[in-house]
Amino acid sequence: MIRKLASGQYRLYSRKVDPKTGRRRNLGTFDSRAQAEQHEREVQYFKRQG
Repeated sequence: MIRKLASGQYRLYSRKVDPKTGRRRNLGTFDSRAQAEQHEREVQYFKRQG
């Protein structure tokens, strides 16, 4: 999930809530939405690798 921050940057959060903290995990902060979307694809690809 990508959210725009007040600073104008975009932050990538995990899809599921972290049970330990009750919040979504921060997966990185990026200057553009395209960079955040690219990183989200990379994360999904990595998750599928056994």
